[in-house]
Amino acid sequence: MKKRVLVVTGGGDCPGLNAVIRGIVKRANQTTDWEVIGGIEAYNGLLREPMEYMLLDGKAVSGIHVKGGTIIGTTNKGSPMDFPTQLPDGTWTTMDRTDELIQKFKELNIEAVISIGGDGSQKISHTLQKRGVKIVGVPKTIDNDLSATDFTFGFQTAVQIATEAFDKLVTTAASHHRVMILEVMGRDAGWIALHTAIAGGAEVCLIPEIPYDINKIVTKVNSRYNNGKGFVNIVVAEGAKPQGGSVIAKNSGEVGYKHQRLGGFAYRLSAELKEAGCKADIRETVLGHIQRGGTPTAFDRVLALQFGVKAFEMILSGEFGCMVTYKNNTISTVTLKDAISNYNFVNTDSYILQAARGLGISFGD
Repeated sequence: MKKRVLVVTGGGDCPGLNAVIRGIVKRANQTTDWEVIGGIEAYNGLLREPMEYMLLDGKAVSGIHVKGGTIIGTTNKGSPMDFPTQLPDGTWTTMDRTDELIQKFKELNIEAVISIGGDGSQKISHTLQKRGVKIVGVPKTIDNDLSATDFTFGFQTAVQIATEAFDKLVTTAASHHRVMILEVMGRDAGWIALHTAIAGGAEVCLIPEIPYDINKIVTKVNSRYNNGKGFVNIVVAEGAKPQGGSVIAKNSGEVGYKHQRLGGFAYRLSAELKEAGCKADIRETVLGHIQRGGTPTAFDRVLALQFGVKAFEMILSGEFGCMVTYKNNTISTVTLKDAISNYNFVNTDSYILQAARGLGISFGD
């Protein structure tokens, strides 16, 4: 019987997940004693009865590197350590089903696991590793918020999507002399907003790392108008907040979903600008999950495919408890412990942020 490696995709989806899966399978197919299976919706599929998984062979991954999403599904509601479970009375609680999951691995002859996911998924990976699971991590997040790697696949595609949307807003802003606010994803880190602002030529960029003063934004907006003529384009991260204020968030009410749902900051900023005396017409666009969908860019495909090949080679070499990284234009590895130790915030002293200021972009501080 062939040894099996289990591949799971956890957390939010993003362009490039399928490319990683393809990279893993293509590399595994060069061996004779391994086969790859995919867990449906991360580990959730294995914890169902009957179990849900699929064989990932050459036919299954043919051409998938150009497709968004993930052919094996994903979830951000299924940590095996804190698994949502409905009681007979209809209420919900959580259970630690780690032992059960590890037993499933044994039943399926799973020798190793490759977990493709962001910060939360890799924390689960680290816990499983400490329980004896031979596991390898692949970093995935459009927010680019894992500090152990320079880039995560999906980020560049999200920036490209956001920039294309921003470019379209620039022309309509100029035509109507309006202020256009584009809200992009970025719960705690403003990388998408920052890159989009630079690429698109924004006048204002608001990110979670720099709380803003609304009066300074009004000053910037007014400087772009003369007798009602002019226009302004603003990019904001969903997690941006005013000085002394908080983010726009609410509990989702979804069973097993731990995060608050963010969104709507663009509308709050619009209202704040009007209250602070901004006379220009203002329009808001919330890009939302559009940033997560569609065909990955060439950069993200190349990065994801490299990650997939490297992840399987880490299985072959026994480099467990580690995550693939992209550092200084080199594919390398880092321990899972180090991978999740520091969050990748935008450093306010970084050159890219200083360059944005040099371009005249205001951060409202």
